[in-house]
Amino acid sequence: MPKSSTTERLLAVYDRLLDRYGPQAWWPARSPFEVMVGAILTQAAAWSNVGKAIANLDAADALTPEAIRRLSASELARLVYPSGYYNAKARKLKALAEFLGDRYSDDIDAMARGQTADLRTELLAVHGIGDETADDILLYALQHPIFVVDAYTRRLQDRLGMLPESRSTYSACQAFFMDHLKPDVRMFNECHALIVRHSVVHCKKRAECTGCVLLESCPAGQRENAARATSSS
Repeated sequence: MPKSSTTERLLAVYDRLLDRYGPQAWWPARSPFEVMVGAILTQAAAWSNVGKAIANLDAADALTPEAIRRLSASELARLVYPSGYYNAKARKLKALAEFLGDRYSDDIDAMARGQTADLRTELLAVHGIGDETADDILLYALQHPIFVVDAYTRRLQDRLGMLPESRSTYSACQAFFMDHLKPDVRMFNECHALIVRHSVVHCKKRAECTGCVLLESCPAGQRENAARATSSS
């Protein structure tokens, strides 16, 4: 598919989702560091449980890198217990806080002025930070235009027939968006949030296609509806 038509299709998907759901106001946080904490805690966790862990940290005045460094590993694990995998996540938060202190003296504004590629390399070297978490931090905490890929994004790409041939790699899925959309922090933010919202409502593991705003352009949804119609006739 030519680049221009792919871009038009992606923008049409974005517009339809935005019309249906409206702005999502992501990422819900009061500071860039809180976004970073949430990006780690949300690994393999529902956001409702992440919210409880963040509330615990807030109540303990522990939503700064310095405070995280001061806490014992066991106390930090207790505070983030609601998010699951609490011992592992406590270690990851400790590693993030140490990195911010050692590399940037906790100056996140200074960090944000770095080059995207360099920052991504630095973040990926921190214990517990993988591709998705690094990109969450870059986009939502540091306001860098990079597209976040998650399981919801891959599923929607696949069902819309837009998943790259090298579907197993994070970078290929990300490049699909980065190559066809202008780098725009606000748009990348909103697009990812809308994909997540749509995936919770319609594009689940078992798709619920009735009422889906993307149905007319979704080959997988059309096949599913045709199969159901055949089986019920």
